[in-house]
Amino acid sequence: MKRIHHILLLASVVCAGLLASCSSASIPENFTEGKAQPTIYPDYAGVTVPCNIAPLNFAIENEADDYVTRIKSGNEEWVIGGQSVQIDPSDWQTMKQTSDKISVEVFTCSKDQWTRHKSFDIMVSKDSIDPYISYRLISPSYVTYENLTLNQRCLENFDESLIYGNMINTNEEDGRCINCHNYQNYDPNRMQFHVRCKIDTLIVKDNGQVEHKTLTKGGTLINYDGKVEKIDMSAVYPTWHPKAPLIAYSTNHTGQTFHTFDTQKIEVQDTYSDLILYDLEKHEIQPLECDTNDLDCFPFWDPAGEYLYYCSAHYEQQDSASSKEMDLIQHYEDVHYNLYRRSFDLATHNFGPRELVYDCGDTCSATLPRISPDGRYLLFTLGKYGVFHIWHNSSDLYLMDLKARQTRCVTEVNSPDVESYHSWSSNGKWIIFSSRRYDGNFTRPFIAHLNDDGTFTRPFELPQEDPRYHQMFLRSYNIPEFMTGPVTIKPQDWAAYDTGDTIKAKMSPNAPKSADVTTSASQQTKKAEKTDTASVPAKQTDGTTGATQKQ
Repeated sequence: MKRIHHILLLASVVCAGLLASCSSASIPENFTEGKAQPTIYPDYAGVTVPCNIAPLNFAIENEADDYVTRIKSGNEEWVIGGQSVQIDPSDWQTMKQTSDKISVEVFTCSKDQWTRHKSFDIMVSKDSIDPYISYRLISPSYVTYENLTLNQRCLENFDESLIYGNMINTNEEDGRCINCHNYQNYDPNRMQFHVRCKIDTLIVKDNGQVEHKTLTKGGTLINYDGKVEKIDMSAVYPTWHPKAPLIAYSTNHTGQTFHTFDTQKIEVQDTYSDLILYDLEKHEIQPLECDTNDLDCFPFWDPAGEYLYYCSAHYEQQDSASSKEMDLIQHYEDVHYNLYRRSFDLATHNFGPRELVYDCGDTCSATLPRISPDGRYLLFTLGKYGVFHIWHNSSDLYLMDLKARQTRCVTEVNSPDVESYHSWSSNGKWIIFSSRRYDGNFTRPFIAHLNDDGTFTRPFELPQEDPRYHQMFLRSYNIPEFMTGPVTIKPQDWAAYDTGDTIKAKMSPNAPKSADVTTSASQQTKKAEKTDTASVPAKQTDGTTGATQKQ
């Protein structure tokens, strides 16, 4: 027998100074059949969702006088009135458990005439998703980031909480930055992020005079099973070794320039960048590559910890009369990154020669290599040039099958605008990525399921309790990362570690004698020499070695 649930509505109709009482929604008895599905936001039509995801609330965008939605799952159905369809969490749980297909019908009424739009389905996968994600929230103002925060969100409901905020230990005038949060094997108890800030200090001299001095103090906060340390080293874009207390970083001298006419607004570039390995137990830094003409960035370990993947561009200064920074600004479209990897011996901490994984030539640029937890797939971002594709509307997600050595553009996930900053779930069944597909300004997190044949389902936007929340939210989501649980250290405790003692990272005795890289947060990156060995690049399914999706 079919069970029908009628959801009560609060009718806020004012009549003679009185509010009307509650009424229940019902399916209209007479209606005409529409020729299209309703327009909804977020667009959840035809998506596949995890069995443990929060309700997919949505708003109906069609202009009408009245709205009724019927949701069916198995032999049960729910009727909800109103333009904003907000599903009770307990009802949503029943819907997911009753059937692997949830059908949605929307009725709209205009001028006393009801229309039933074509229905759409939401598929429920048996594959669960990690219960938490973390991300930075940052305003797209380019020059200010006082309200930047590091947040975490439970994907099974709508609970969001602060991990750390950049205004806790500073003020608006001084500004600061929090970046590069990362975890070992998705474990929130093994976490790190980088902090830059200014601390005001009163110094009392021997003569009794008081001097007001502002100190720039930054470093990397690392939590390893409850032991929190602040390390003084200028290291960013981390990746934890999956089996050992080691973190690979890139050390970057990064700047930004602004376009006068281009709609992409901004260009972020590295003028120097190297790779280093940090030993948490010994507090030692081991440089990997040191060449002033190579820009190495965005390292990522394979699941076995046997290879370190990264992107690198070879750039030689073209105009000797200008600085390298100005030369790169003038020739920013000539910088193209390839994907490489280096073997790693855990016993000796020695790296092998670099191997070419994806050759972009001079037609495109690949960044952010991310290996699936089973080691089968390499997901990366491909754009026309440069390394920070979050600012390039040419950027798309590409997938390399490391077993078949074939690469394809993930057209089923990409949009006409930016896709970047992607991560795999711990079971390898889901990806989350940032996209500017709505307006080209604000990044929003999208989630997609990996099918058995290596394709992805249609991505869906991170669900919110208020379906219009992201339409009014004036901050971008930056670097979404999956977690197996929440970070439990309170923001005030992170603040205490931030202003506490700092451990100075030291150079490893195994470091090459020619190495001279950044070991302090106040220094800039310097470089020496390296040799290079390349392997055969992976081929795309169209037979080429590099391409761009968007023009």
